[in-house]
Amino acid sequence: MTTSQITAPIAFLGGTFDPIHWGHLSIALEIQRSYLLTEVQFIPCWQPVHRDTPLASPKERLEMLNLAIKDEPSFKIEDCEIKRQGPSYTIDTLIFLREKFPHTPLCLILGADAWTGFATWHHYEEILNLAHLIIAARPAYPLPTTGKLANLLEQHQKRDAAALHNSLAGNIIVHSLSAIDISATVIRNQIALGQNPETLLPKNVYEYILAHHLYESKK
Repeated sequence: MTTSQITAPIAFLGGTFDPIHWGHLSIALEIQRSYLLTEVQFIPCWQPVHRDTPLASPKERLEMLNLAIKDEPSFKIEDCEIKRQGPSYTIDTLIFLREKFPHTPLCLILGADAWTGFATWHHYEEILNLAHLIIAARPAYPLPTTGKLANLLEQHQKRDAAALHNSLAGNIIVHSLSAIDISATVIRNQIALGQNPETLLPKNVYEYILAHHLYESKK
């Protein structure tokens, strides 16, 4: 395939989004604008493989996502993992997306913490055949300098955004975030303690959480 046949790249940000918050949204917007990506699609998982079951149901997390992105036209939701159910393996999702977007570079956004566990992912060695990786780096999470991940980075890292536009997959960009650092765990804990985390997530998402009594203490 020639570069003239390749369409503008799309980014994907997966997660539990339990709940979606300003940290997720600011990372997505910063990366979308930094690399001139067509859009960012959020992929809520059904059941994460490497972490506990989300507290909110898939339906509730999907509804909160819809509320959070409704005013940003470059944000979309890809609900294939919710529809597929079962354990959410990234490789299965990327195979589905590659069939859906055969001429589009796919850019998978990973937090630096997720990158440190990348070599434990199901068929991780095949992921770069299907997508580019954009590692959202923070000073608090230094990237590994030895081992499989360091070797992958040495082989595939590019520093020019054109690398995401000129090929369908195979490159890694390390993006140093200026976005705010917010944790969904902190939000859930604050709600369980009866505290107000409304500055950490969109107002309509917080109103949904209150209306549906999500994350409240069971005492």
